[in-house]
Amino acid sequence: RNAMSPQLHYDMCEVLDELEHDPQAKVLILTGAGDAWCAGQDLKLFFRDLDNKPVERTRAAAASHYWRWQKLFTYAKPTIAMVNGFCFGGGFTQLIACDFAIAAEDAQFGLSEVNWGILPGGFVSKALVEALGMRDAVWFAVTGETFDGRVAERARLPREQLRAETVALAQRLMKINPEAIRATKQAVKNVRN
Repeated sequence: RNAMSPQLHYDMCEVLDELEHDPQAKVLILTGAGDAWCAGQDLKLFFRDLDNKPVERTRAAAASHYWRWQKLFTYAKPTIAMVNGFCFGGGFTQLIACDFAIAAEDAQFGLSEVNWGILPGGFVSKALVEALGMRDAVWFAVTGETFDGRVAERARLPREQLRAETVALAQRLMKINPEAIRATKQAVKNVRN
């Protein structure tokens, strides 16, 4: 379900840095393979395998934060999250960091951490509040309930139209001056708080 491992974080840092400076890449579309957007962090590879390896854990956490928040949130090119299925836990961070999000109506979202007696970690809670607002974020984080694409903001597309609508948005964005897009993204994101 596209759970994130330390290696994925390192690879994404490298790929995003490369694509940001590639003149052929005009828009970044981030999606998941198969029927999932992202199941969050891989519990075994990211947490258990690194429990007694503080240096490796710190390095993996830094890479995770870098590409999923620092890089995507300030990316010079337009970014679109094409949510094709399950989005759980840490998957919210990169979802919210993207400039646009289009989700299939049958996509499933959730913060299930509370069901294991732990808090939604990192930037996940912040990302959820930004996407849904405070009351809904508290509701879903505290209850551990899932919600579908109809509940998620900007998620009004049936699955069969997801790719077509995402590509249409990408093509529209490619017709706009890239410097104007970058400056506008920076301005809007810097004044929100």
